[in-house]
Amino acid sequence: MELTRRDATAALAAVGATGGIALAARREADGPGAESGEADRDGADPGTEAGGALSDDDTVRAAMIAVATVVYPEEVEGVEGFVDEFLDGRLDGSAHASGVRAAVGELDGAARSWHGAPVAELPESDRDRLLREVGADTADENPDGTLAERVRYYVVNELLLALYASPTGGELVGLENPQGHPGGTESYRRGPR
Repeated sequence: MELTRRDATAALAAVGATGGIALAARREADGPGAESGEADRDGADPGTEAGGALSDDDTVRAAMIAVATVVYPEEVEGVEGFVDEFLDGRLDGSAHASGVRAAVGELDGAARSWHGAPVAELPESDRDRLLREVGADTADENPDGTLAERVRYYVVNELLLALYASPTGGELVGLENPQGHPGGTESYRRGPR
């Protein structure tokens, strides 16, 4: 199954994140260099916060795409473009975006410490092992919890939410018409594909 940019936009709409379209338009208007690492509206660098450094958007995107290739089913294609487009709407100036950046930074730190490279540079088998070593495979999600709970909440569940909130991802689990996607009465009259 091929994930598309349309799937990413639909997933953003389903989770109530409409900033993706505005962000994409702003990037086009601002031109090259208008992305991560530059000052945000308040003049603060989105890659840092008072308690320490957060991952920049390029690092977050690379790590999230790398983790998605581990947690998404094998039959899913187009993962890189889908995750990148979904993150356009999620990596805004919100507290949630800061949590994603911080969790990815900590996961990258563990990857460097235990495997000698950032998440995005690890082979797929090592990425899978890293998630298990961190405990993200069995942890409950908690944005304020342990490293395992934060990685589960901000990284693993974020990616799964994106996938299964999309029309194509929803079909994988028999949700032809995920919440927030119109289908009309016709979608209820026919059985699953």
